[in-house]
Amino acid sequence: MSKTDIRSLTQEEMKVFVTEIGEKPFRGKQIYQWLHEKQVTSFDEMTNLSAKLRERLKETAALTVLKEVTVQTSALDGTKKYLFELEDGNMVESVLMRYHHGNSVCISSQAGCRMGCRFCASTLLGLSRNLYPSEMLDQIYAIQKATGERVSHLVVMGTGEPFDNFESLCRMIELLCSPEGLNISHRNITVSTCGIVPKIYEFADRNPQVTLAISLHSPNDTMRRELMPIANKYSMDELMEAARYYTRTTGRRITFEYSLVKGVNDKKEHAQELISRVKGMNCHINLIPVNPIKERDFEQSTQNNVAAFKHILERQHIQVTVRREMGRDIQAACGQLRKSYKERSGDE
Repeated sequence: MSKTDIRSLTQEEMKVFVTEIGEKPFRGKQIYQWLHEKQVTSFDEMTNLSAKLRERLKETAALTVLKEVTVQTSALDGTKKYLFELEDGNMVESVLMRYHHGNSVCISSQAGCRMGCRFCASTLLGLSRNLYPSEMLDQIYAIQKATGERVSHLVVMGTGEPFDNFESLCRMIELLCSPEGLNISHRNITVSTCGIVPKIYEFADRNPQVTLAISLHSPNDTMRRELMPIANKYSMDELMEAARYYTRTTGRRITFEYSLVKGVNDKKEHAQELISRVKGMNCHINLIPVNPIKERDFEQSTQNNVAAFKHILERQHIQVTVRREMGRDIQAACGQLRKSYKERSGDE
């Protein structure tokens, strides 16, 4: 008999689960609080449950607890990058960033990625599998336990394409925002997608308070197809219409991530073309000097080019910032730590 992934259950599902193993529904609420409010790592820690029930849970339920393999701390800004091992041996990365407004954690949604974006290390080894909601949550819980500090903001922008694991993503958000759990505000969550257009519409309808970021990285179809294979399926016009639907439906500002690659997409004409795409939209452009990876020949734009690109956007009253680089000395770019660990262990 397969065991139930108990940390992925909603509170109502938990009540149903405990009644099916012969317990009163209120026990489901108690177990849920142990898992998501107190974030225990074993059934034996659930001290207000009988020994008999705890043994029954061990027989019928699986409790997701990630194993910390390594953690790196940046000497530059204190950013911490964690490599966690899943029960099946797959590895995922998470990053803790400390800001004045609170602690933010960037989590992975998949073990690997199949999107194939050319500037990203996450996709170099392909997709191993999707993560369960419990495995996404436990990245946050494990970091809280390791640091003794509360996480107040979440970014789903680590390894993987969140909308390629859509239902688990939505369930994770529901559990994370539960008043009986960590109770993070929906508005403190940002989800990034490379542009799976149908899911942008669905996400706007199902999670209207969550911030959406779209990895754009190009102002036109031709260039975007060279950088991001997803662009072969969904055109820029389709993507922009979905983005406008998001802003109309939610009333919220959308973010476009734009990685600046030297000599590829960082010229003045690219900035002008980008303006024509987003003019009049409630949006914010986040310019990202690309994080070089050894397997690609992309170089980071010069500071002068970044500044010039930003200035062109600002003159047209486009909201724009340059992302602050964090953890540059600890392989904080998505997929770098996971890949280097697999290379060292000979597991490719």
